[in-house]
Amino acid sequence: MNRSSDRKKSNRNMYMIALLIVTVGLALYFLIKPDSYTETTMQTEVLDIPFAGEGVLMFISQAASDTLAVIEIEVADNNQKRARGLMYRKSIPENSGMLFSHEMEEVQSFWMKNTYIPLDIIFVNNERRIVTIHPNTRPMKEWSYASTEPALYVVEVNAGFCSRHNIRTGDSIDFVITR
Repeated sequence: MNRSSDRKKSNRNMYMIALLIVTVGLALYFLIKPDSYTETTMQTEVLDIPFAGEGVLMFISQAASDTLAVIEIEVADNNQKRARGLMYRKSIPENSGMLFSHEMEEVQSFWMKNTYIPLDIIFVNNERRIVTIHPNTRPMKEWSYASTEPALYVVEVNAGFCSRHNIRTGDSIDFVITR
């Protein structure tokens, strides 16, 4: 009886030690987790980034060569600016947008991850002719919006802008960077 009792006591002690290890491990995990959670949350919060006008862009009708619309632009012309784009912003002014200037004309692809604003994404070739328009893209989606032909430039404007100003594939852009 003594040996059986000792064995039960030993097993009970082992279970208690295992339970203590698991409890301490969970406590440490939850003590450490808030810091990494806060850091991740901070990275994905909507920020109030002010619009910084760096130039002007015109949309020009293919049929009549008339100016369809003029917007103020921010320019994303390096890897860091292109990667950030309009992510984390609450809004952009109505007659403004972002011009992405790439180093090579090729099929371009954009996604809406961490982008809170619905956008029209306009792909433009090296002749400054619009080759693809993705209207009313959905915010926060990770699927790709790609050009149907090689593009050197991409313009992002508020969703519905192309429809409101009759901007279509085949129209062109011209721009002046003033920074």
